[in-house]
Amino acid sequence: MADVDWSRMGWQSWSEVTAVRARLAAGADPNTLGRGGGRPLHAAAEQGSAEVVTELARLVDDVDAEQDGRTALWVAVNANRPDNARALVAAGADPWRPMMAGWSPARLSLAGPVPDLFPAGAELSPPEAAAVGEARRLIDALRDLDDDGHSLACVSGVDANEAVRRLDASAVEGVDVEDMWDSDDDDSIRTLGVTDVPGGCVVSQPWAYGASMPLVGLLLSAGTVCYAMYANPKSGNQISSTVDGVITGWDLNPGGGWCAADAPADEVLRTYLYQDAVAYCCAYADVRPADARPFTGPPDRWVRLPARDWWSVTAP
Repeated sequence: MADVDWSRMGWQSWSEVTAVRARLAAGADPNTLGRGGGRPLHAAAEQGSAEVVTELARLVDDVDAEQDGRTALWVAVNANRPDNARALVAAGADPWRPMMAGWSPARLSLAGPVPDLFPAGAELSPPEAAAVGEARRLIDALRDLDDDGHSLACVSGVDANEAVRRLDASAVEGVDVEDMWDSDDDDSIRTLGVTDVPGGCVVSQPWAYGASMPLVGLLLSAGTVCYAMYANPKSGNQISSTVDGVITGWDLNPGGGWCAADAPADEVLRTYLYQDAVAYCCAYADVRPADARPFTGPPDRWVRLPARDWWSVTAP
């Protein structure tokens, strides 16, 4: 008889206790997914039901075993699955186990929608509490943003006038967004909106990738941080970070609820708070728009970039 593992378990399967029990009865290991790697309890904690979590938790060798620096309980909290978290605690999981740059499951829950998930034992610091409040405000402000097909660059500490100067851009009038959506000429790609926001400015293009071109970020980031995104309707978000004229990240995936196991504490919190990519871009650059206008228009001003190689990765 062939070995049975957890392959071909779709995300819905982790909520079907009958299917999980059938795998276990056929010999699937409750401690490992098998050829795909990882742990079944972590998958169930993130995607499944409390019933499945309870079933697996009673069978594993260690309910607090870590995967990528996280216990299953941490994963449940990060995925905003309070019932799964409660099931894991009932099975003996430790909510105060330190991990992820000091963010235990219990401390992380204080920043989430169910801050009383565990008995009181710690508090967020004032800066952390302020970050939680800003995240809730910003996510609500951008709630109605349709980000498909547009691009943006959030720039910290640089106002619109300085951004236009750095880009050597010139003012243009009479920009018709609908016409730009239907155009693929060079002028449309080089036409950007620029808007002042608290903390810096937003450079945007509602119809294409222009605001995320590498040289745009390189020029804007002198002495500061620029976080850029193109919401590619074909392949998903394409995101880069640029710091003081150096590209520090490419093909990033913020707003996905996950970060590296060795990420610093502020990045762990930011990743948890911002499941929306545009809001994450704002938070990373510490810009605080009041609404979606800087991204959808009309911007404070329309400008046009000079003709040059904007895909260059070397700032002049």
